[in-house]
Amino acid sequence: MKQENISYVAKFILLGLSDDPHLQHFFFELFLSMYLVTVVGNLLIILTVNSDSHLHTPMYFFLSNLSLNDICFISTTVPKMIVNIRTQNRDISYVSCMIQMCLFIMFGCMDDLLLTVMAYDRFVAICHPLRYSVIMNPTLCWLLVLLSFLTSVLSALLQTSMALRLSFCTNLEITHFFCELDHILKLACSDILINIILVYLVAGVLGIVPLCGILFSYTQIFSSILKIPSAGGKYKAFSTCMSHLIVISLFYGTCFGVYLSASGPLSSKKSAIASVMYTVVTPMMNPFIYSLRNKDMLRALRKLFSRVPFFYQCVRC
Repeated sequence: MKQENISYVAKFILLGLSDDPHLQHFFFELFLSMYLVTVVGNLLIILTVNSDSHLHTPMYFFLSNLSLNDICFISTTVPKMIVNIRTQNRDISYVSCMIQMCLFIMFGCMDDLLLTVMAYDRFVAICHPLRYSVIMNPTLCWLLVLLSFLTSVLSALLQTSMALRLSFCTNLEITHFFCELDHILKLACSDILINIILVYLVAGVLGIVPLCGILFSYTQIFSSILKIPSAGGKYKAFSTCMSHLIVISLFYGTCFGVYLSASGPLSSKKSAIASVMYTVVTPMMNPFIYSLRNKDMLRALRKLFSRVPFFYQCVRC
């Protein structure tokens, strides 16, 4: 049957991860738990960095911004999915879908750019330690975060505005748990050639270019570490980068895995399940990676928690 081309869309239908009713309760508890852990964990990172003066450095400034972005990133998709599972209502309005898609692109790009900025910070700290405080001054740090934010906003608005020009067929079922640009384009009945070109262009500029910057930074970092004469100095220099390397590997590894699987023989439903890795698991793991492998963060966390009994005692008084 030929699908009808319609210019006005009231709502889309998010099919989610599974149609099995026995899995719905499991998914509800799983994603609610993961969302709460992510929000609490990243909030703890932000509170710890802001409460301890020893962590008022560029590295932890960028980390607190990454944590804030991760909270926003996961909040664009998971709450809606949890509500849909709980209410058994899979509808999402056209406006809400476009807003969700725009925010997802924006915070996803912001994550990518912040990881690049953090790689540059480690490059300056290890390759130019004597000039670190001069180069990574507060003004530059704020400018890098602001530039990352503005670039992400412009990218999201550009791709969303192009998606708003599309007309859609009567089949409005999205085989995903959120409104992703790729799935929206598959539902369009109008010509999407310009949209596809734009997607590849943005992916090249905001995906490959930052990745090349990260690879260049760490090539220089490893080269500088190898020149350190003592084993203890090498370990100390490398340990400051280890958490960031793990997060980068997790972020890019899951992103590439999802999009390579999407172009392969996997179904859209399996691709949606795979995308949980970078939309939910990665933001949840970041606080654990940065806190458990960082002595300064562990010390600051203990200091923060030690204030809790005193706080309750003051409240009782």
